[in-house]
Amino acid sequence: MPSEFLPLGFFGILILAIFAPYWLKTKDLKKISSKDLPPNGDWAKLSRGNIYYRWHYPEQKNGQTIIMVHGFSTPSFVWNGLLNGLLKKGYSVLVYDHYGRGFSERPRTKYTLDFYVETLKELIAHQSIDEKIHLVGYSMGGPIIGGFAERYSDQVKSLSFIAPAGFGKVQTSFPFFMKIPGVIEWSMHVLADRFYGSAISSETTHSSDPLSINEEEFQQLFSFQVQFKGFRESLASTMRNFNLFDAREMFEKVATKNIPSIAIWGDNDGVVSYRGAETYSEIFHEGKVITIESGTHDITYRQPSDVLEAINIFLDSQIP
Repeated sequence: MPSEFLPLGFFGILILAIFAPYWLKTKDLKKISSKDLPPNGDWAKLSRGNIYYRWHYPEQKNGQTIIMVHGFSTPSFVWNGLLNGLLKKGYSVLVYDHYGRGFSERPRTKYTLDFYVETLKELIAHQSIDEKIHLVGYSMGGPIIGGFAERYSDQVKSLSFIAPAGFGKVQTSFPFFMKIPGVIEWSMHVLADRFYGSAISSETTHSSDPLSINEEEFQQLFSFQVQFKGFRESLASTMRNFNLFDAREMFEKVATKNIPSIAIWGDNDGVVSYRGAETYSEIFHEGKVITIESGTHDITYRQPSDVLEAINIFLDSQIP
């Protein structure tokens, strides 16, 4: 074979080696549809597509509404251990799955902070919620509810941050090649076990809390969303377009709105450092930090009783 043909053959093999594994990993993924929705909950048709939501109503309403905003990859089932305790206090509770996650559709778009904030705004309008609301945000949900409060403070009664992202003091960025469209997506599909496996593995595997979601159940609930097209792509877009590490400038603007807030944090959080609690206190002078001893980033579903107690005490103080 003439030597001039060697580069062409080499690059052909290289391209095949890159795209064949990706095709094998993605060929059986299906598009989510209304047929995949659970018996409870529904789709709200918003500007970017259908988003899954579910209302939980108490037997006796206290006239207060809570909207719970989940984090980066784990959809709204993460709140399961908290719901009954909030309902017993009389709160009406709305949970939903972000676009790209859970039972929501997966639009191809830039998953920026603005995108998440405006989606929440649209959902509130779609549900005709007129009164001020209590917002609870977990991990990435922290800067989302913060961003909402910055823009629409007249609609917010309180802010409960649980292990919130965005209070870091170190600007973290991805290597330049990870910003190339398709690179993160390819890695998440082809190298799923190594690249993405750690993102679905909790820091802990079991909790004695009777309200907890332990690892076997967690994995079953989590893995459902992975079978649909666009899940990993939504995560990749979020990683590229949403600064999950440092949102201090935004939080400082929120603090000027004088909205009551609380931060609930595990002192052994290996995902969002507990050092962020100090930053929270520096920004929200009137806010209070509740520390979950030996708590990791999993506190919302591994230690829900402790988290629930902190939220209930805080919210009780906001009701006249």
